Amino acid sequence: MRAPESGTHVPPFRLALTYLVLAGIALVFLVRLYQLQVVEGERYTDLANENRLTNVNLAAPRGVIYDRNGFQLVRNIPSFNVTITPALLPDSLAEVEAIYQTLSDLTGVPVDQGGPPAARCVAGRGVRQLAEEGETISPYDAWPIACNVPEEVARILRERQTDLPGVGVEAEPVRDYTTGELTSAVIGYLGPIPEGFAQEFEDLGFRTDRDKIGYTGIEGQFQQALAGQNGLKVVVEDVARQPLYEVGPVRQPIPGYSLRLTLDTRLQTAAATALANRMEFLNRFAGEVRTPIGVVIAMNPQTGEILAMVTLPTYENNRMARFIPADYYNQLISDDRGRPLINHAVSGEFPPGSTFKMATAIGILNEGVVTPTETIFDPGTISIANRYFPNDPGQAKDFFCWKRDGHGAIDFLHGVAFSCNVYFYSAAGGFPGEIEGDGLGIDRIGRYARSVGYGFPLGVDLPGEENGLIPDPDWKRINLGESWSTGDTYNAGTGQGFVLATPLQVLTSIATLANGGRVMWPHLVQQILDGEGNIVQNIAPRVLWDIADGTITAPQDWNVDPSVIRLAQEGMHLVTTEGTAHGWGDLESISSAGKTGTGEFCDAYMLSRNACPAGDFPTHSWYVGYAPFENPEIAVVAFVYNGGEGAITSGPIVKQVLEAYFALKAIDTASSP
Repeated sequence: MRAPESGTHVPPFRLALTYLVLAGIALVFLVRLYQLQVVEGERYTDLANENRLTNVNLAAPRGVIYDRNGFQLVRNIPSFNVTITPALLPDSLAEVEAIYQTLSDLTGVPVDQGGPPAARCVAGRGVRQLAEEGETISPYDAWPIACNVPEEVARILRERQTDLPGVGVEAEPVRDYTTGELTSAVIGYLGPIPEGFAQEFEDLGFRTDRDKIGYTGIEGQFQQALAGQNGLKVVVEDVARQPLYEVGPVRQPIPGYSLRLTLDTRLQTAAATALANRMEFLNRFAGEVRTPIGVVIAMNPQTGEILAMVTLPTYENNRMARFIPADYYNQLISDDRGRPLINHAVSGEFPPGSTFKMATAIGILNEGVVTPTETIFDPGTISIANRYFPNDPGQAKDFFCWKRDGHGAIDFLHGVAFSCNVYFYSAAGGFPGEIEGDGLGIDRIGRYARSVGYGFPLGVDLPGEENGLIPDPDWKRINLGESWSTGDTYNAGTGQGFVLATPLQVLTSIATLANGGRVMWPHLVQQILDGEGNIVQNIAPRVLWDIADGTITAPQDWNVDPSVIRLAQEGMHLVTTEGTAHGWGDLESISSAGKTGTGEFCDAYMLSRNACPAGDFPTHSWYVGYAPFENPEIAVVAFVYNGGEGAITSGPIVKQVLEAYFALKAIDTASSP
């Protein structure tokens, strides 16, 4: 028998197979290593950096807002928030309980109060619940316990921070509206970035969980200019997401621009007081809220600068400065009659009544429908036959003058001065024996109305401006399925029927005639300023078009002979010296002019109260006045919802605002070097 060999013999093919397997494994590792390090190296580097590097968005200071005299209407002030970082609280439960109690004593937030998670700074949860929520979600982040605490409380907590581990005090800028509800309809307020616009604002550099944007008013209209540009820095964080150090260059935030408005806060106060007192008197006399809405606008008719803009009811925008309280917001939107969040000066559409007659007035003279000295007889009532039953007197429609026994024979100037309805009915739509044919007609009424600013937005630098409505036969056919009638023309020519206008449009129409025919762009922002108060941009007055310059400067041929405008001015001057506003809207020592308006209406609320009997509808009150008559410096419109006669209710409001303007002018002149 053969003896076995010492050692172990490995067949060569097995050895080769082993080497081949090892080489394959090494190759797999090398390929994978190449893929990780070279092919996908940049991706994994980015992931690693994303894990340790954080982009910190640096908030830009928002621009402030001044009135025309430099009075600060909007400023930024610090709001102090108390926070807890759960991971930094002491280990001892007794010490934690003592911290909770201290915070509760100083801030007024209860130690224990259950409630579902909600937005930060919303009441309803206790200190313990807020801290536990933070520990569950992100223990190393500072969670707000109390927001907008008094500065004294913030100072106490900062002094005691060594004894209160985990407790912090952070300051964030918030808007302070120094004039509050006096200017809130113009200034507006801020709110969180809506979810639907989140991506859009993130692309612009905003942080959606922190930054706020303008929701309405100047804050909304000039959001881009006021907001500035947020900055950015990159920091390295540890595993607990605590910042260690900055890397790379820091992009500093660019502060937002500031704005100087055309408003005069002193005149704004006078206008708000005059309007509020008149509305309060009417409501107190009626024993109910008879008139829930009122508007006053003052404008320089030569420049279009808005000197005052008041709309009532309004709201307190300081209550929206830190967050929008749900209960207060619901209270505002539930007011269906007053709608305090609406700026009725630019968004309210109402029948303008006899203030609209001035558009008809320039039309009937310019088109030769009447001559200045030609008279039309006003018996107090005129009737037009029903075209479908011309021989049936019972089917005729009566149209009344506000003076039921009539004005008798009346010419153009006195037709304007005494706001004679029959005069304008006949001239607007024709009347047998007085004005043959169709008179001015609805198409030409619409043309002249648009020429002075009715029927479309004027481009005021505020959001939400409405069109108003200048109806025509096509509009009625499309919307009501009915044919146009002579009665419709009568109503339209006197600012009734389907005609609607905003108070700003009514003011612009009269301001246009006051300044000789130039339709000025109504605006509120005068200058854009940098953070040092230097002028970045002057916003100059702009003529939208001129109806009296003899050239076509408007979308249509809206030229009006200058002599016609002068006659319209004379008629409005007579309104104050012997007409409908005499004794109500005229000034004692300064000449003025104007136009009253009493606009019939019947809305859903009045219908629900059976307050619209035939021939005796409720009326809105209007008056527009300007002064001095010879060289106007200021034009003012007052509108009072359900206010009755224009002269009696709105005339004194305009008079008080005009008097305040000239009193302030005298004070400024006396105090200037």
